[in-house]
Amino acid sequence: MKSISTFQRLKDNNEKIAMLTAYDYSTAQVLDKAEINGILVGDSLAMVALGYKDTYNISIDEMLIFVKAVARGAKNSFIIGDMPFMSYNLSLEQGLENACKMIKAGASAIKLEGCNEHILALVKRCVESGVPVLGHLGFTPQLMNTIGGYKIQGKTSDKIEQILASAQKLEEAGCFAIVLELMPEESAKYITENLRIPTIGIGAGKYCSGQIVVTDDILGKFTDFTPKFVKKYANLHDTVLNSIEAYKLEVKEEVFPSEKESFKLDEKERGKLKI
Repeated sequence: MKSISTFQRLKDNNEKIAMLTAYDYSTAQVLDKAEINGILVGDSLAMVALGYKDTYNISIDEMLIFVKAVARGAKNSFIIGDMPFMSYNLSLEQGLENACKMIKAGASAIKLEGCNEHILALVKRCVESGVPVLGHLGFTPQLMNTIGGYKIQGKTSDKIEQILASAQKLEEAGCFAIVLELMPEESAKYITENLRIPTIGIGAGKYCSGQIVVTDDILGKFTDFTPKFVKKYANLHDTVLNSIEAYKLEVKEEVFPSEKESFKLDEKERGKLKI
């Protein structure tokens, strides 16, 4: 069974950490079989799985359904539950209560965005209570409206130093790793080299301790938009579409189901029905 020590061991041994997202039982099974280093049940499922325009609308109760499904499929993987918008911002008690719900649902850890005093206090409370925390800096989707949209972060030396300072505070508070999203690779490299804990990049270049992307993106399944930092390893959208169109045609032309996919009545019973 993987744990937070796995992440630190990989970083210390200069081995890259490979993470992906999962939102359902069958995908989790595949990732588990591939022995992926970590599975994030990300709030990105709001768009990818539920069709929302952004991540703001998904609730903690909805997230828990998907965490439970992934936990049933991935028996050996380290699962991280993404804490959705406003599920941890009102008070430390609210944040700790919802974090514990994630763990009880099957997650091994939670992910929190940002680094204000409230977040730092919540990280400490969670870790003290036995809930590992993955931090998240750079572009933080839950703060998109205050950031001003999908913008690359850490583009100046001052901004890089600010992000590093936040990362060091999260490290001190007890985070076992930090996601760095949407920033120049040199910025992520500088931050990574000045932390003890691992960094997990998403659109942050190759110098992070590891990488995470949305599984539906790299498989070409989600096609509403494709971020620049995504490499497609398959085109499941077209594969699925072609398969469905072939099925539809065979049904219309009475090719499917054939005898191979059909059951037969006993000869004696057929005789009774005069078929």
